[in-house]
Amino acid sequence: MKQHLEDYIEVIKQLPLKKKYTKDELLIPELLVEKYGDIEIYYAPHNEYLNPKAKIFIVGITPGFEQMSTAIAEARIRIEEGLSLDEIKYHCKVAGRFSGSLRQNLLALLNRLNLNDYLGLKDANELFNEHDDLLHTVSLIPYPVFVKGKNYTGHTPKLLKTPILLRYITDHFVDELSKLDDVLIIPLGKGVEEVLLYLANQNLINEHQILKGFPHPSGANAHRFKQFEEHQESMKLQIEYWFKKEN
Repeated sequence: MKQHLEDYIEVIKQLPLKKKYTKDELLIPELLVEKYGDIEIYYAPHNEYLNPKAKIFIVGITPGFEQMSTAIAEARIRIEEGLSLDEIKYHCKVAGRFSGSLRQNLLALLNRLNLNDYLGLKDANELFNEHDDLLHTVSLIPYPVFVKGKNYTGHTPKLLKTPILLRYITDHFVDELSKLDDVLIIPLGKGVEEVLLYLANQNLINEHQILKGFPHPSGANAHRFKQFEEHQESMKLQIEYWFKKEN
């Protein structure tokens, strides 16, 4: 079931005002959405804002703890400022989407694909700033997932073979994509790409929307540059074809 900031705002209000939290502060029963064996899913508020006019849709596996902490810290600050729920959700999206070094690595790869040229931008960084009306971001599983207390990477357990996780994809992700216009989907890594191709085979999304070959930009992915270089030219052709079709 979809979670909402309204359901957790009183819990977040009780947190101290700070820029970062510890796991002891956030991985608490009051923020626990669901538990299944070693899998725990917690609430975070940065995947509630939807940008229906987006041209680019960047998709990760699941928010990590760093994103969870950033989004909840932003929510706590904005609650203190007296913003409306819709405003808070937008600010949480802006602050939490692929935050930290992950975003910088992602932007560097997008610039190497010259994606900004097709969007009329000087730099892909503008997608996360003054031209974020062109961008929508989300994770296949919209809430932070932890396995034995550690960030879930999408591999153990297998995403497509774990009913509790697959349900979030088929119920929430597919529904969210249906609310967007014909967007180019950029999956972060092979794990996300495999899930998107599975959904395409199920006729739940269109395969032609998927940019194939994009590596996960995490610094923990030591092979990301090799993977990127192997697929760079084919990805450039995919992007060129996509925007020619759009025009």
